[in-house]
Amino acid sequence: QVQLVESGGGLVQAGGSLRLSCAASGSTFNGYTMGWFRQAPGKEREFVAAIWWSSGGTDYADSVKGRFTISRVNAKKMVYLQMNSLKPEDTAVYYCAAAYRGSYYDQSTYDYWGQGTQVTVSS
Repeated sequence: QVQLVESGGGLVQAGGSLRLSCAASGSTFNGYTMGWFRQAPGKEREFVAAIWWSSGGTDYADSVKGRFTISRVNAKKMVYLQMNSLKPEDTAVYYCAAAYRGSYYDQSTYDYWGQGTQVTVSS
């Protein structure tokens, strides 16, 4: 059974940085796409970033390009989201997710989800 556990959220001032971690277990994850999504209060969950487990290729939402970096360490089955130059509008619960196939930016593609970690950016 695939399990994803996020950590690293917290409170940070605008302009600051945080690194989120996602510990994955229950599969080799070869061929999987790992994604980060976020949901702000009163808003729908949205795509943030994705990484292809095997190739390491990445893609990002326009709103975070140049500020966020997704990475993974295969041997440790860890996925990271380095968030720099944080803005108040980045405040949300951030979720790690895993998908075997489908459109990586579409949350309905993802089969497995973590419990989420809160990120709050103060102005």
